[in-house]
Amino acid sequence: MSQRRVQIVILCEDRQQEVFARHFLKKRGFTGLFRTKICPPGSQSGEQYVRTQYPVEVKAYRQNRNRVSIALVVLIDADTGTPQDRLNQLASILDQDAQEKRESHEAIAIFVPKRNIETWIHYLQGETVNEEDAYAKYEKNEAICKTYVENLADRCYSQSLPEDAPRSLQAACGELQRLLSLLDQ
Repeated sequence: MSQRRVQIVILCEDRQQEVFARHFLKKRGFTGLFRTKICPPGSQSGEQYVRTQYPVEVKAYRQNRNRVSIALVVLIDADTGTPQDRLNQLASILDQDAQEKRESHEAIAIFVPKRNIETWIHYLQGETVNEEDAYAKYEKNEAICKTYVENLADRCYSQSLPEDAPRSLQAACGELQRLLSLLDQ
């Protein structure tokens, strides 16, 4: 696996999502500058923050992608909706901002945990989960997920994620493909 310095912008709801994304990307070989945009505590809901910042970050990515190796990684919970609903919502936001929809060749990866990121972490720790229940957070211990996330990164890369993995997690492995080409440039 080659390693190339890539600027990664992580747009997310909370610290747990940021830690998850950072460990996942580092394990997959991304080095270089990580710039994180996390919802400031108490300012608004996390998903609202990501929705309002998404068109701003997409525009910045598109302005910079031809001069630097850059990627935009977005984490937003589906909450009680579906991941597809959330993706449609983000596409609509781009349209409202007079921007083109996200193209398959763009290094814009969107990870949408069904319910929340803790669903994925509890699954990766070996628990039986569903994508309807809310699972306990790891406040002030967000890094507990590191080993499990690194294992996930390997399984996504080798396409060996178990069939019983939450569907939103399987979709996230597919999103990784949008970023891997940056490592080969």
